[in-house]
Amino acid sequence: MAWRQHLPALASAAAGIQQASDAWDAVSDSFCDDTGWPIDQKGYADGKVTRDAEAWKHVEVFLAHGPEVLAGVRAAASGADYVEGPISEDLRRLRGIDTTLERARQIQHEWDQVMALMDASLPGSREIYASQAQEIRNSEGWHYADKLAFQGPALARAGDYLANRADPGQSSQTERAQVALARSTTVNHGATPASPPAPPPSNAPAPRRSR
Repeated sequence: MAWRQHLPALASAAAGIQQASDAWDAVSDSFCDDTGWPIDQKGYADGKVTRDAEAWKHVEVFLAHGPEVLAGVRAAASGADYVEGPISEDLRRLRGIDTTLERARQIQHEWDQVMALMDASLPGSREIYASQAQEIRNSEGWHYADKLAFQGPALARAGDYLANRADPGQSSQTERAQVALARSTTVNHGATPASPPAPPPSNAPAPRRSR
């Protein structure tokens, strides 16, 4: 269950995406009129750029750790886990997360290709164009970040539950306790104290004297 080591990173990334979304929701109305139309175009645009950039950092964490955890969860979950139990709802939420991760990975791949082209053709202007390309990547990635804000916590919770259920450390402790108990029982059986000698019968005849 090597995938369990990635769970803290995924849980933190899921919380980070949600925080970025909540922070934007808390101020977005201040840039709009009563109908929801932006009246401060620059403030509104800058706020979304900040949100998207913060969320994308956490999407990259899911790209690095998510597939391995997802494969581990699906291998460890039983059919009954999908029907009922503590993680049944979380497992249902994971439907479609493969597509979410794949589309996000495509965006990242396209970004890598753009950076490679800039390094080859625009060595002196890379920073200027890279910033614009980064905004585009983050903006396109927000759609999938928003999906991971829903699917990501479910993956982390299901992984944590299944890892604890099959905790090898806990199993080892149980086995050691069973071995210790077995040894104790063996020692007790092997060292049974000897029974005291039986007393002579009270009605035994008195010994005869030889003549």
